[in-house]
Amino acid sequence: MLSSVQALLAEHQELQTKLSDPSVLTNPALNKKLNRRYSELNAIVTAYNSVNSLQSDIDAAKEMAKEDEEFAKEIPGLEEKLHESTEKLRRLLIPRDPDDGRDVIMEIKAGEGGAESALFAADLLRMYIQYANSKGWKTEILDKNESDLGGYKDVQLAIKGNSADPAEGVFAHLKYEGGVHRVQRVPVTETQGRIHTSAAGVLVFPEVDAPEEVEIAANDIRIDVFRSSGPGGQSVNTTDSAVRITHLATGIVVSMQNEKSQLQNREAAMRVLRARLLAAQQEAIEATQSAARKSQVKSVDRSERIRTYNFPENRIADHRTGYKAYNLDQVMDGALEPVVQSAIATDEEARLAALGEQS
Repeated sequence: MLSSVQALLAEHQELQTKLSDPSVLTNPALNKKLNRRYSELNAIVTAYNSVNSLQSDIDAAKEMAKEDEEFAKEIPGLEEKLHESTEKLRRLLIPRDPDDGRDVIMEIKAGEGGAESALFAADLLRMYIQYANSKGWKTEILDKNESDLGGYKDVQLAIKGNSADPAEGVFAHLKYEGGVHRVQRVPVTETQGRIHTSAAGVLVFPEVDAPEEVEIAANDIRIDVFRSSGPGGQSVNTTDSAVRITHLATGIVVSMQNEKSQLQNREAAMRVLRARLLAAQQEAIEATQSAARKSQVKSVDRSERIRTYNFPENRIADHRTGYKAYNLDQVMDGALEPVVQSAIATDEEARLAALGEQS
């Protein structure tokens, strides 16, 4: 394993040189990309140096123990630390998703359950905003389509991170949220106190760092404008400020009406379209990659039921990882980290197993 680190150590040195190059410093997108990779490699270099240092300490302690038995007492503790550092290095060497360090565009859509599903979509939106706040991330609602009772038929949220380290990236944490989220509770519209089951869908896309990263020619899209509408379909604007962009090659359609300015809605729609196109490109790449690089938890099947939120029992359960807890009230207030970490750990274990099978 340690021999495989040598190429990464060399790449780390090369990146140090590149990051001081004026041409890189004046290219924000490239600079951001290289800094992400440098942060990722920096963690590997630190872990590698720790392993080497501990091994040297153990060798020295064994040598000195020949003359003084007191040094032998230090060896078990050092060996335990060496095991922990080696395990950490082994996990850092798992091939990482290249999009982990990116920011995220999330779409939450009401599904089965009508008005109750729209209310649950609003609850999920609040949960993710609270979770982002707890991580120091910034959030921005790009567009929303409200329901009559104050929920959301669909809403699009941009989440921006605060670290160059891919392990701390927004996508690294939220990519596992994509899928169907099922809720079991008594709806506000239920008069007899019966528990209903409904669902909302969540889509998570890595955001493009710069427009030129995903080029979209003018003749590749069709742009339509129309008047914004609110709950119930009533018009909320007297001008054609809402924008619908259709990507002709893929059939992807993005609509935006949150802003009063047509230009702002167009920019937001293009932002979402680029994220969707980038995600489509990455899914195509994943389909051809080795099993060790594929996520075992992040499914491209957006119809997959991934989690159940049972309000009467205050229970949350993730069906992919086996995670279960009875603190749903806290989770809905943004305490999502243990759930996210269960997905990260499950994915890492599966990737490690796949690497073991290949070696």
